[in-house]
Amino acid sequence: MSILSLSLSPFLNPTLSSHAPSRIQSLHPHPSSSMTFLKPLHHHLRRRLSISAAAVRQDTNLWTTAPLLTISPAASESLFHVTIDVSDYPDLATSHTKPGQYLQLRIPDVEKPSFLAIASPPSLAASKGVFEFLVKSISGSTAELLCGLRKGDVVDLSQVMGKGFDLDQISPVEKYQTVVIFATGSGISPIRSLIEAGFGADKRSDVRLYYGARNLKRMAYQDRFENWASSGVKVVPVLSQPDDGWTGEHGYVQAAFARAKNIFSPQSTGAVLCGQKQMAEEVTSLLVADGVSTEKILKNF
Repeated sequence: MSILSLSLSPFLNPTLSSHAPSRIQSLHPHPSSSMTFLKPLHHHLRRRLSISAAAVRQDTNLWTTAPLLTISPAASESLFHVTIDVSDYPDLATSHTKPGQYLQLRIPDVEKPSFLAIASPPSLAASKGVFEFLVKSISGSTAELLCGLRKGDVVDLSQVMGKGFDLDQISPVEKYQTVVIFATGSGISPIRSLIEAGFGADKRSDVRLYYGARNLKRMAYQDRFENWASSGVKVVPVLSQPDDGWTGEHGYVQAAFARAKNIFSPQSTGAVLCGQKQMAEEVTSLLVADGVSTEKILKNF
């Protein structure tokens, strides 16, 4: 059942409504004087009503109450896999049509919602009626409360939002043989959706994922790397504070990419970015400097 959540603060004080006329009459025995006194009051009430109506119009989300199926650690104490059952709401499930889309999630009795990118591919919602998320628990946030819930607890979901990654910009695959993908932290969430939805990685000659985290303990989806590689995506983990013995890429993903480059044909190169703002800005500058068109650099916002 979809729930339309409206917040309309009272705009009329019942005590004022029932007693104001008698008080006004006692103070102003003449009707004309009473009407003069009432005009500012009527104006005030109309203004309060107008403000309340505007607040109602702003909250236009249709909220759907759905149960949690699973909550489990993803990589560290701050990252969690969350699965939500939307099988009873096929319209909501099938509204997820593109990787990179997101929705709002709120917990009952908690006013502030959280924006979450959908980590699962659209096909999973259509076939099994579930949404999967990678959630970073931040102290004092709705996400922290979510990660503390248990199987069977319910949450409210908004409609699916956003246009997702515009893959038409890097299609057909024959024309865009190189695609470089960049993700940091929980920004890997919509990237997982992209890879597992299939965007022709197996038909492109060069698809690389630069995935940055502090260390391996904070890097989610490591159990999926092998499958991603078999689908045509070369995964390049980049650790900013690696443990001793790490022999892979270190530092930040933009630096790792700058060291490697290997873009032979900028005109046939596309990119997908999701994560920290500084990373996105610096990667974009590197790509544009190499001749990659900004229209071919995809983001999900």
